Amino acid sequence: MLKQLVCNKSKLFAFFWALIIFLLCSLPSKYIPESNLLDLLSFDKLVHASLFFVLTSLMLLSYKSKKKQLLASIFLVNVAIMYGAILELLQAKFFSSRSGDWLDFIANSIGSFMALVFINRIKLYLNCKVH
Repeated sequence: MLKQLVCNKSKLFAFFWALIIFLLCSLPSKYIPESNLLDLLSFDKLVHASLFFVLTSLMLLSYKSKKKQLLASIFLVNVAIMYGAILELLQAKFFSSRSGDWLDFIANSIGSFMALVFINRIKLYLNCKVH
């Protein structure tokens, strides 16, 4: 049942996941737990990569056609990467007490590329039907 839900509603999940990422990225930094610099660097980047891995996986799962699968996958990964770039720019310019970070953008992009690499295995595991 969970597998069918993810396969059939992945567009909806991708939209809400993108909204969650936006909300988390727009939170003032005072609401983000503090840790020492070394922990923050590794954990923060892991969180960014994980968030965008899930987002990109959901976006890729939502594309069900075998036609132009590679082009669609590349397009969707680029959409996720651009979303990450826009969020970092918003943090740098508009969100109070937040700052944009190129390393966060790189972590977001790595998460998206990892999803592209592993999506076929994810589809096989979930038994998502491809038309």
